Amino acid sequence: MPRSARSFADDMRARSDAQLHALLAARPDLTRPAPGDVTSLAARAATRGSVQRALDLLPADRLRVLEAVLVAGADAAPALLGASKRTVQAACRALWDQALLWRSPEGYRPARAVGEVLSSPARLGPPARELGVPDLSQAAPAAYAQLSDGARAAIDRLLWRHPRAGFDGPSATGVLEELVSAGLVVRTDDGGVIPRETGLALRDGRLYQDGITPPSPPTQRLLAHDVDAAAAGAALELLWRVETLLRSWEDAAPRVLRSGGLSVRDHRAAATALDADLPLAAFVIELAYAARLVASNGDFEPCWLPTTAYDDWADSDTASRWEVLATAWLRTTRAPSLASTSTDQGTINVLSAEVGWPVMRSRRHDVLSILAGVDRSVAVPTEYVDAMLHWQRPLRLPEGAPTRAADVLREAAWLGVTGRGVLSTPGRALLAGEDAAAAMSAAMPAQVDHLLLQADLTAVAPGPLTEELQALMQVAADVESRGGATVYRFTDKSIRRALDAGRSATDLVEQLRVASPTPLPQPLEYLISDVARRHGQTRVGTASCYLRNDDTAMLDAMTSDRNLSALQLRKIAPSVVVSPAHPATVLEMLRQHGYSPVAEGQDGQVVHVGGSRARAATPRVSEPPRLDAVSDDLIDDVIAHVRRGEETAAGRSSNGSGPRIPSTDPTVTLAMLQDAAADGTEVWIGYSDPGGILHRTLFRPQRADGGRVTGLVGAGREPRTFSIHRITGVAPA
Repeated sequence: MPRSARSFADDMRARSDAQLHALLAARPDLTRPAPGDVTSLAARAATRGSVQRALDLLPADRLRVLEAVLVAGADAAPALLGASKRTVQAACRALWDQALLWRSPEGYRPARAVGEVLSSPARLGPPARELGVPDLSQAAPAAYAQLSDGARAAIDRLLWRHPRAGFDGPSATGVLEELVSAGLVVRTDDGGVIPRETGLALRDGRLYQDGITPPSPPTQRLLAHDVDAAAAGAALELLWRVETLLRSWEDAAPRVLRSGGLSVRDHRAAATALDADLPLAAFVIELAYAARLVASNGDFEPCWLPTTAYDDWADSDTASRWEVLATAWLRTTRAPSLASTSTDQGTINVLSAEVGWPVMRSRRHDVLSILAGVDRSVAVPTEYVDAMLHWQRPLRLPEGAPTRAADVLREAAWLGVTGRGVLSTPGRALLAGEDAAAAMSAAMPAQVDHLLLQADLTAVAPGPLTEELQALMQVAADVESRGGATVYRFTDKSIRRALDAGRSATDLVEQLRVASPTPLPQPLEYLISDVARRHGQTRVGTASCYLRNDDTAMLDAMTSDRNLSALQLRKIAPSVVVSPAHPATVLEMLRQHGYSPVAEGQDGQVVHVGGSRARAATPRVSEPPRLDAVSDDLIDDVIAHVRRGEETAAGRSSNGSGPRIPSTDPTVTLAMLQDAAADGTEVWIGYSDPGGILHRTLFRPQRADGGRVTGLVGAGREPRTFSIHRITGVAPA
């Protein structure tokens, strides 16, 4: 038990090095910059800004104990909270460790700024004495019983939610008059307020209806193997969608809106290509952007393109690709769930600046930490996570405030961080900063090196394919359905795509034959040979640009095709057509409209174009600012610095008139003077007069605000006012 002290500063001075270490570890803002002595440390710990930061991180049970001490003192706290004395004392000791309470001869007392921040503890009104009215709390239950139904309904709505309310309208004014006459409400300029004592009496002496008991954890149990298997399946599905998105944007890059972002039309087109709804498509797009796999190319008419980092990412193994995406999701400050939502300014577009929401980064960590705190075999519903977020951060997330827990859990399930509502093994490794790729690799099913080729031009992959076989199927076939097994379909377009990429018909047939445990179906062989026969008949070269084809009917069809009118095709020989357009443009338009051209060089040999794809520059990583946790060594150095300053400050000045007065910054000066005014104690101050000459005096502050402090100086107790900026330092008397 800590010893009692006369003031907050004395209480701080009585702490051991171990207790100071615990304080600075819990409140790292007190270490930057290092305080000069214990007095400065106490003053800084009592400032409103520092206290606010500490209170924001308190869980609901400790916050409620602190509110109980603030309302009625530590001895009355157990009764107010319906908790045991041992539980309340343990919470008070934890609050003392954080210097939110200090030990006076009368018991635990809150630090001065706690009352300023918690101006309405437990949603109670101000005390009767502050309102200038007598305490009528003893008669409150009887007065409540005699209220009309309307007045009783009004007081019931206010009792647990907020002590103040406006009463507008004739009927509401009548209710207010009745409540004021009953002594339950005090009239104010903006309506009425329930005095604190009256509110407590109407609550039957309780601060909260549910005491200090946290939400009950869920109990539904699952097998860990099932969890990781579900997570691995979700991860493979997501990887396929990211790769599909980037390959489609590689061929047809969508434009960047003038206001930034992706148009609604392109968002819908991406959802169709990914076989996903709009929220899932927005998540895939934003995830690729967060992982720096897609970016604007910055041209005069910019478009969204895969970045140079995409090529390295695509060449890595499956688990490593997942880790890149999962890490980007955990670190990004963007909230994909905001995309397509409506605001007063209109609809929020995917990839726009409005999707950014810095709170989501910490919210993801909070949600995953809650999941990690539950047994590995227990499924966690959204309602429990939502309740725990409110419990862990009651000031940042008061009752009724949206937590976005459902959005985070949905994204985690899409990503494979969770499986069946449980944090997966790879998800735990990701949260702990361990090797998440290795954990996901162990969870994924073994890769298969074969396909089940069927006569209806489909192929079934009974599991995740090897990297080489996956690359082949991505270019030579289209995905028809996904699930436990992936079904691919071969078409004219897909075979032509493989031939355009530089694969020959012979190589394609041989690779499929090797991958199939059964003979190659004849329809598939016929399809490949038929497409290969027509592929490359038309040759495009440089004249400005020429096309040649022994099939004159094909050339006639091209010249008469209205879709190709922009190419200005003109026949100069039965088997030769020329165009003023660039060869690459001619190739692209012919392929878009169902023809199968290839490019040739000056020697007439086929040249495979398209190997060099357009890429956007990989954007730089811009990490949001964060307050890093202080190390134990740094805390020890700060404590040593404080102790040295305390030893120096303990020495007397050469003329013996009071202690040495250390230099304090204005914030610390104001806080120390406010503490002294609240406690009615004297302090030594150093100050400079208008001529710049330094003086020192014993000063009893009475009021400190507005940049000035008023009080009594010297033995004669003369009233005097000082400007805070003229006070050079403060020291206890």
